[in-house]
Amino acid sequence: MIALGFRVKSGYAVAVAVRGPASEPSAVARRVVELSDPNVAGTRQPFHHDLFTHETDARALDERVQVVKACAKRAVAALLEDEPFSNERCRSAALVVGSVIDPAHVGNPHIRAHASEGQLFREVLRDALESHGVACDVVVEKDLAARAAAGLHRRDGEIRSVVAHFGRQVGGPWRADEKAASTAAWMMLR
Repeated sequence: MIALGFRVKSGYAVAVAVRGPASEPSAVARRVVELSDPNVAGTRQPFHHDLFTHETDARALDERVQVVKACAKRAVAALLEDEPFSNERCRSAALVVGSVIDPAHVGNPHIRAHASEGQLFREVLRDALESHGVACDVVVEKDLAARAAAGLHRRDGEIRSVVAHFGRQVGGPWRADEKAASTAAWMMLR
């Protein structure tokens, strides 16, 4: 059984695949999943207009969002067809995000743009995964350690040790994003 974990960022996600069982997990692969198009201006931060304001041009915003949706569909399809998955099907994934705040409740236009982008990239990634039959869970990063300890029935130090071993299995770089994604993937091994 393989599960995926993603640390969702603005315009991309860091993905880590973990093979189970949960009692003896091993890391399979690490990838960067592009959710934006570097050749289409504004798709990495589609809700930003200039530096500190929220985009108000509905047509420009819709065009960027359509590109993001298409990028997510292509990237997820390519990820699931990649060699580490050729013999096993991934049935579950967890998306680690910074926040799940509703952008409509954010007064500051610049912060609302960030919240809108967080919501967009989380939703297009989840939709793309679910279209391939991959069930998704969303975990706010600040809650990840507590949820992992409870779900895996392990102490934090033991979880960190196993996650560090994942990094040695797939090689560097092994930063906070990879650690969060791999922890989330491990939690999905049921």
